[in-house]
Amino acid sequence: MNCGKAGGFGKASSNGTKASSKLEGKSYAKILKKEGVLRLDNVLSPTTADALRTYLYNLRTQSEQDVADGKVQPIERYAHVLLKHNRCDLTIPLGTEEIVTKALNESLRKSPVGGIMESIFGDGAILHEFSCLMSDVGSQRQVIHPDTPHVDGKGPVLYTCFIALQDVTMDMGPTTWLPRTHTREAHAAFKDPFTKDEIVSNTPAKLGLLPKGSCGIFDSRLLHCGTANRSNEGKSRALFYFSFKNPEVGYTGNPASIRLELGAENVPLGKLMSDLESFERGEGSPLIDELGRKMR
Repeated sequence: MNCGKAGGFGKASSNGTKASSKLEGKSYAKILKKEGVLRLDNVLSPTTADALRTYLYNLRTQSEQDVADGKVQPIERYAHVLLKHNRCDLTIPLGTEEIVTKALNESLRKSPVGGIMESIFGDGAILHEFSCLMSDVGSQRQVIHPDTPHVDGKGPVLYTCFIALQDVTMDMGPTTWLPRTHTREAHAAFKDPFTKDEIVSNTPAKLGLLPKGSCGIFDSRLLHCGTANRSNEGKSRALFYFSFKNPEVGYTGNPASIRLELGAENVPLGKLMSDLESFERGEGSPLIDELGRKMR
């Protein structure tokens, strides 16, 4: 099944101040609600993206060894992902490494991302996922899918932010999103075997050809898929990501990609943002430090 007529994102960026990020967040939220997906550039600095990528690939190596040695169960380090061959969803501990806190501060507070989440869900939005999708050479194209179903009479369940930790080129298997397919009508057409191919083929797709440090934010109900990594240079693609959940929603319809002990804390956006602001001022991050002590 093809993903329709593919095109790249239009880019947007922020000047990085707290006030402007909040105002931009409201403006971008309107676009996101309508389109279901939005690209933002420069949410991570190149230096932070490089350092985080190095840390996460080292974490992957250590996690593979720990699982092989029987020290931990796979579920304690990896989340479920469609088509696992040469692809993994590595859950990330929070509060154990400064580079992770720094990356979260840059992407959530110093870009419009946090403002977008707050504008839609309020400061009670819950940190629902915190992980890294890694796609190695040889990973296959996923089927088109939503992460959560559309429920009549209900609003968005969660929004996910995929941040590229390297330039994502066409041969590296960029994510494909189908804008405006987070609606009741689109889901009904997608479920109908007589109209499924039509909506997929006729919806102009957006490809996640993201420069390093840029992100794609999307409604979990939006139809999307990861494509095949066929890099001739053997490049692995890493997307650092997190999602925030509507605080009025219980179970989303899919297990969350998050360390079990972190997910159990139901960390609210407002408290996390305040803790990150304290971190930036050099005054410590008591909430994140406490979470770090609970990581296994």
